[in-house]
Amino acid sequence: MDTARTPGCDAEAAICARGITRDFEAGQTTIRVLHGIDTDIRPGELTYVVGESGSGKTTLISIMCGILWPTEGEVKVFGTDIYKLTDTELVNFRLKNIGFIFQQYNLIPSIDAAANAAVPLIAQGVPIDEARERAKVLLEKLNIGNQADKLPRQLSGGQQQRVAIARALVHEPRLVVCDEPTAALDASSGRRVMDLLREVAVSPDRACIIVTHDNRIFDLADRIIVLEDGRITHDGTEMPDDH
Repeated sequence: MDTARTPGCDAEAAICARGITRDFEAGQTTIRVLHGIDTDIRPGELTYVVGESGSGKTTLISIMCGILWPTEGEVKVFGTDIYKLTDTELVNFRLKNIGFIFQQYNLIPSIDAAANAAVPLIAQGVPIDEARERAKVLLEKLNIGNQADKLPRQLSGGQQQRVAIARALVHEPRLVVCDEPTAALDASSGRRVMDLLREVAVSPDRACIIVTHDNRIFDLADRIIVLEDGRITHDGTEMPDDH
């Protein structure tokens, strides 16, 4: 693993991204979605990435956490150059260090909510009974503890989303990456989720990055990055007045 410091990177950064570009092929046309992104994500901060649909938000966070390869550039997560890892090393690194909350919940339909939330622990070798109990603690905090034994098809969309959130947090990852974590939730549930994300995912040695359109939670951010047409146009503690 390469953990040498990248020039210009904050040595304490949770994520250091330098020169990130990403192209997609559409027939004979190449479309550049990201244009040379340079940014650091710092531990102890709740960072939002916002922008219009098609601005490159999901592409950027997918590259930052090792799901999608950049066309150019490099990404270091807690000092590790993730795109210099082997496939197996990258999978293991993500499993240990990163929790994901996707727009699609990706729950396993044949197992109950507690087992779904416990998947990262089970994958790391934690005994199933212990993993389920740890998952149930988070389900209780998300106000769906009474749904722990239900299959995904027996849950509402908002309940499924909270199971997915519990799954992302159950193994106490150092980095939590969220794509619209409050989209299917009412205002009260959304605030509860954000409180839990701050409690579990934001500390001096942990970071959380969130893609969101939800203006109900903008006031909870420590930092807001605005993307427009694949470029960072704003990086500050509040939304700019023109958004």
